[in-house]
Amino acid sequence: MSYSHHNEKHYIHRTGWLRAAVLGANDGIISVTSLIIGMAASGASTQVLLITCVAGLISGASSMAAGEYISVKSQVDIEEADLHMEAKELDKNPTHELKELTQIYIMRGLNPELAHEVAVQLTAHDALGAHARDEIGIHENTAANPLQAAGSSALAFSLGALFPMFSILISPDQYVATVVMIVGVLSLAGLGALSSYFAGTSMLKGSLRVVIWGIIAMSFSAWIGSMFNVHPM
Repeated sequence: MSYSHHNEKHYIHRTGWLRAAVLGANDGIISVTSLIIGMAASGASTQVLLITCVAGLISGASSMAAGEYISVKSQVDIEEADLHMEAKELDKNPTHELKELTQIYIMRGLNPELAHEVAVQLTAHDALGAHARDEIGIHENTAANPLQAAGSSALAFSLGALFPMFSILISPDQYVATVVMIVGVLSLAGLGALSSYFAGTSMLKGSLRVVIWGIIAMSFSAWIGSMFNVHPM
């Protein structure tokens, strides 16, 4: 019996870097744009806004990288601890572990005889791998990578923060806040659509979701900043 080779396109392997990249870019656009809008509403000059934007980019990118690395590294530590524990159980009580794996396959719809046969064969091939995947839920496609997450997040934040920076550079002094907000909304719309495209979901829904939350954050920052405006802009 011959089988034709068939490859299907899946998106789950993108989870690690896509989550970090989208989070970083989204935070870069929203946080820095909101910061600039809030400062502009307080009456800050264009020069101060530009310096604030650069400072926000540097500190934000560093913070995102450190935060992502620590967060994902903690996940890796948990996965490694679980694998170590499972390896010890396999050495100490392989019969019990085989029954446990068999029960998992029965709960997934296999009849007991077939479930036992599958468990036996997978155990013989790679016992720890079978338990990692089917009992613990650790899979190579979604395994955590701290450096990849940190790098993706920092780079994406920096790219996102460039939008408000360029907005300040190209806009007249009296329209800085308006231009920064418009560019921020448009860049968020593009980010939402792009991330949804890579995730294989609705680009329109993804774009609207990011834009709505971005507008809320920017409006709140503008309101807070206006409270400190002691002279007309």
